[in-house]
Amino acid sequence: MAKNLKLKAARAAKDMSQKELAEAVDVARQTINLIELGDYNPSIKLCRTICKVLGKTLNDLFWEENENESET
Repeated sequence: MAKNLKLKAARAAKDMSQKELAEAVDVARQTINLIELGDYNPSIKLCRTICKVLGKTLNDLFWEENENESET
């Protein structure tokens, strides 16, 4: 799983720390850290909650574009 730089960037754009985002979505700060590192695959429910807090869509934050798809 690749690092989730889109999530990190969206969180930073809202000037939120990992702790603040974690509190807003009711998880531990370490969970947000692991998601950003690509070491944890969150549930769809958590993904949707994160998107709602950050004002983004699932595609904005969690869609991984395959390199082969971008070449077609």
